[in-house]
Amino acid sequence: MDRGQKEQVLGEIKEAFGNVVSVVLAENHGVDVPTVTDMRAEFRKNGCSFRVLKNSLVKIAVKGSEMEGMTTLLKGPTAVIWSNDTPQMPAKLALKWAKDHPKFVIKGGFYDGQVLDQAGVEMLSKLPTKDDARASLLMTFLAAPSTFAYLIDAQKRKLVEGGAADVAAEAPAAAAPDVAPETAAAPAE
Repeated sequence: MDRGQKEQVLGEIKEAFGNVVSVVLAENHGVDVPTVTDMRAEFRKNGCSFRVLKNSLVKIAVKGSEMEGMTTLLKGPTAVIWSNDTPQMPAKLALKWAKDHPKFVIKGGFYDGQVLDQAGVEMLSKLPTKDDARASLLMTFLAAPSTFAYLIDAQKRKLVEGGAADVAAEAPAAAAPDVAPETAAAPAE
C-alpha cells in the first residue's frame, strides 16, 4: 500500500469513526474467505461495518480521541466491526460468529467512552435496543394510569359493597319484631 492509499484509508477510518457508537475488535486469522464474505454481508445487512484494517492506520486514526485506549487490543490480524446506529448489533453478531467459528476470536471493543474486554462485549450485546427501551418506557407510562384507574375502581367497589353490607345488616334488624331474645328462642309447649 503506497502513501496515497494509506492517507485515503486513514481518512475513511477517521470519517467512519467520527460518529461511531460502538466498535468490536476480533481476530480473524485462519477464517476462510467465503466465511468472511458471509460475515461482511450479515454485518452490512444489520447496519454495521466490517473491515480488516492495518493496525497502524487505526492507531493513527484514533490518536487523541476517546477511542485511543482500544489501541492496546490492536495486535495481529484484526477485524474492526462498528456501528453508527445501534451499539448492540456489532457485539451480538460478532459473538454469534465467534460461537460458530472458533478461529474468529473477540478481542474486545469500545462503547460509551470505555474500552471493553471480551466480557464487556458480551454485556454490550445484552443491552436492550432502542426499540426495546422505548417499549419498556411506554409500558411504564401506561402502567401508572392503569394502576391508578384500577385503584379508583377498587375504592368505588369497596364503597358500594361496604354500603350494601351495611344496608343488609340493618335490614334484618329493622324487619324483626321487637321481641326479647329469650322469648324468641324459648320452645313452644
